[in-house]
Amino acid sequence: MTLLQSLLLGLLQGATEFLPVSSSGHLVLVPWLLGWTVPGLAFDTLVHWGTALAVLGYFWRDWLALLRGAWRAVRARSLFDPQARLLLLLVLGTVPAALVGFLLEDFFESLFARPVAAAGFLLVTAALLTLAEGWGRRVRGLETLSWSDALVVGAAQAVAILPGVSRSGATIAAGMGRGLTRSAAARFSFLLSTPIILGAGLLQLTDLAQAGDLAAQAPVLLIGFLAALASGLACIHFLLRYLQRRPLYPFAIYCALFGIFCLVVALLR
Repeated sequence: MTLLQSLLLGLLQGATEFLPVSSSGHLVLVPWLLGWTVPGLAFDTLVHWGTALAVLGYFWRDWLALLRGAWRAVRARSLFDPQARLLLLLVLGTVPAALVGFLLEDFFESLFARPVAAAGFLLVTAALLTLAEGWGRRVRGLETLSWSDALVVGAAQAVAILPGVSRSGATIAAGMGRGLTRSAAARFSFLLSTPIILGAGLLQLTDLAQAGDLAAQAPVLLIGFLAALASGLACIHFLLRYLQRRPLYPFAIYCALFGIFCLVVALLR
């Protein structure tokens, strides 16, 4: 992998991890379209840690408040603290993706070698985003979140393990479907992404520890990591502001067009 490829793929990972257009789908389809070598484990691990640090860096105040709330709840032996309650709901929402990823790991990994599947699932993302804009009234804030809301959004995150199904898109759509405002659904989606991204990164690190000498790849890995971190921070900030006033339709249109384009390319090839 060249330095330019590392830069572009790092920027792509950071942006598409948080914009509702599927990072997994893009990391399968873009190298396939351009004829690039599929990034190895080391690169994949480092760019995922770049996005993990991006979401932690952006929401560090939120996580600090959640942990303080949990400590207050433990001392008071009560879950009436709203921050402790939200933390518990985030833990509950993480369970579906963790279970599905653990039990069906080989099945999901096989799909990452099939660009046509990733392109097809981009159309699923487009449909989810479109439906989310037409579902019910979106008036609820995070303080109204229930355990059933957390499980529904968590189930959407589990489905998004499929390459081409956007994690942020599926979880935001699920939250909006449960009546959350766009901004509340997006904030819960990003907070929910933190443990799952960190968990995936830790699993990859255990595999990476068994790999050979990585010193020769250091410049490529560093550029990919920094690019993913920078673009991740920028896109979290952009999407949270965007969804305060604007709909998801542009992202749905993009996913539909890109998915159809890739399917046509696969047919012609």
